[in-house]
Amino acid sequence: MRMLAEAGGALPPIVVHLPSRRVIDGMHRLRAAVLRGEKDIDVRFFHGTEADVFLLSVAANIDHGLPLSQRDRLAAAERIFAIHPEWSDRMVAIVVGMSNKKVGRLRRQVAGDLPQPAVRIGRDGRARPVDGAAGRERAAKLIASEPDASLRRIAREAGISPATAADVRARVRRGEDPVLPRPAAKATAGGPASDESDEVADVVPMGPSTTMLSELLTGFERLRRDPSLRFTDAGRALLRMFEACLAVVRHEETIKRGLPPHCLSSMAELSHAYAAILKSFAADLQRLESRNSAEGCESFG
Repeated sequence: MRMLAEAGGALPPIVVHLPSRRVIDGMHRLRAAVLRGEKDIDVRFFHGTEADVFLLSVAANIDHGLPLSQRDRLAAAERIFAIHPEWSDRMVAIVVGMSNKKVGRLRRQVAGDLPQPAVRIGRDGRARPVDGAAGRERAAKLIASEPDASLRRIAREAGISPATAADVRARVRRGEDPVLPRPAAKATAGGPASDESDEVADVVPMGPSTTMLSELLTGFERLRRDPSLRFTDAGRALLRMFEACLAVVRHEETIKRGLPPHCLSSMAELSHAYAAILKSFAADLQRLESRNSAEGCESFG
């Protein structure tokens, strides 16, 4: 608080629950303003319920507050399971700052004590069935009775995504089971499957929100202006890759509409493969950054 007070300059707005006038985020900024002798401070009022106040306070703390202990994060996740049982594991993971796999394991541990909905809502706001097998079976029956039915119709009547409908049709044509095998590690005794089941794995999520897209563009532009990237082969290669990804994000719907139906399954599989490669590459970069930071600290010491 003293550091904030002595830093000078305008303080970012604090977040206050309007009905109760309770500070949700920014208590240190508020105290710093008092130390400065200020009578006013900018505020963003939140109109949600008490349950939503809890969610917002946890998310704000994870984002820029004092680090929560592992026990606090677990407790917050368990409370969210009770408040919003329809939220997906990834949705909860974003709020509490944990991996979605760990959230999924925790949900399975406590699922026996909590009623679980048949669908879950993901980060993109879309509701997806906890068990995607029923939708796949409905799609397979429709394909068997009407082989020429469009993917959009199959998806709409079966309650699945067009990408899943394409995968089901491709499996049926190959004589394979339309329902994806569920890994044994994901099965639960008396509880629903986590986000890691085929409920999410076989559904292509929607693109990023406007805010996320803005952040992606800002980050890309910042990197593109960096001479150490622009004038090196490795840097230019990465910038071209990011630019291609942004082109897909910008024109996602146009690209999807322009793809021939017989290529959808192959395109989906290839996209998943590239996504896995990029995820592994990102993990390698993080490990490299951590190692460089550690070596820098040792050199400084």
